[in-house]
Amino acid sequence: MAGIGFELRKYLDDDTFTGTLKAYGFAGLISAGPWVLSILGVMLIGIVAISQKVGGVEIKQFTTSTTWMMGTSLILSGLLQLVFTRFIADRLFEGKDHLINANLLGAVLLTTLVSAAFGLLVLTLWFHEPLSYELLMLANFVVLSNIWIVVIFVAGLRRFKLVLWAFAAGYSCTVVLSILLLSFGLNGLLTGLLVGHSLLLFLMLGVVIPDYPVKETVRMDFLIRRQIFPSLIFIGFFYNFGIWVDKFIFWLNPATSEAIIGPLRTSVIYDLPIFLAYLSIIPGMAVFLIRIETDFAEAYDGFFAAVRGNASLQEIERLGNEMVLAVRQGVFQIVRVQGVTVLLLYAFGPTLVHWLGISPKYLPLFYIDLVGVAAQVLMLAILNVCFYLDKLRDALILTVMLFVTNAVFSLVTLKLGPAYYGYGFGVSMALTALLGIIMLSRELDEIEFRTFMRDREVTA
Repeated sequence: MAGIGFELRKYLDDDTFTGTLKAYGFAGLISAGPWVLSILGVMLIGIVAISQKVGGVEIKQFTTSTTWMMGTSLILSGLLQLVFTRFIADRLFEGKDHLINANLLGAVLLTTLVSAAFGLLVLTLWFHEPLSYELLMLANFVVLSNIWIVVIFVAGLRRFKLVLWAFAAGYSCTVVLSILLLSFGLNGLLTGLLVGHSLLLFLMLGVVIPDYPVKETVRMDFLIRRQIFPSLIFIGFFYNFGIWVDKFIFWLNPATSEAIIGPLRTSVIYDLPIFLAYLSIIPGMAVFLIRIETDFAEAYDGFFAAVRGNASLQEIERLGNEMVLAVRQGVFQIVRVQGVTVLLLYAFGPTLVHWLGISPKYLPLFYIDLVGVAAQVLMLAILNVCFYLDKLRDALILTVMLFVTNAVFSLVTLKLGPAYYGYGFGVSMALTALLGIIMLSRELDEIEFRTFMRDREVTA
């Protein structure tokens, strides 16, 4: 996202309140927009459907189907996301722009084939629903999986306003069509979702493809063994699965969930607080985009350009200190901004649940979920710095820890009872973020020494 970040910083350079507001506003929408828009879109469709007296069962089936598709498509595409991101970054560094679009189309083709095969297998083994529903689920799943791949490119473009318009158009289409097709029940809602997400996918492709030369149609160079970093496959998988594993545990436990359609279940007691808590991610993600993906990225480029350019030791040390300072200031500002957000939502929590017509019994779970989401933003920033510094082993340790602790702690809270629900997610995120800070601090303490020793090891 550094490309967008550098563009947004032009607003900060104005040194005005309006410029700062625009920079952080756009940053929040871009970095957290897809997740927030999907939540708000599904919620809005449900609210309108209920107001139109559409069957509550069909609304539950729609929201549950959509949530399961979101989670499973993210986990599946996570196997390729980071590998493909690294491949594209390396080709751009080498100046081989002519390979970008061909491999993008290759990644889309591979994602389509794998997600379609996976979807067909799941539908065949565990679903016995009407054919129309199963086909719509399959099509939606394939489109969603492709969106998570293409959004990699969109995040690197400087034309952020065009990107925002694409997301706004896609989700507006989803909401409008779903409402217009309410009379067709569940199939109408899923059709609206499919058309809206398909529009979003093709709009993103339309934004990305013109930015790079088109010389070949389809290539899959990213599958060449020497181009693959196996650790990135596992990092992408464990990160996404680690975020969703607590939801799956509560959904699949009969004591905390109810069957909705086919094998899909939902947890009334667990889902709403955590999805509301995720709306608080916007301020922290805005700071992440501006401070980590921009300030740190610039300092990182300066430091390693000096290392590669045989600069003096004093210059390298100065630039190294600037890079370390950029990381620490970025992390501190994320903690400060997200901390204030948590405190505000904690204070206004009772008012919020009353306004939404939600039972006050959800408040304890909402509060712990706020802490977990805040820690997740911090963990994301730490992982990002690890990727820049090529500390893939550290990133793998963190993501595996996230997955294991979230799964184990969530299972423990199920045994302890409702008063402890949510603590598995919150404690897991907090411990992973804390370990990440310790590991990152150790790396940054001797960044010059570690950089030169790593280069020596690679040369040897």
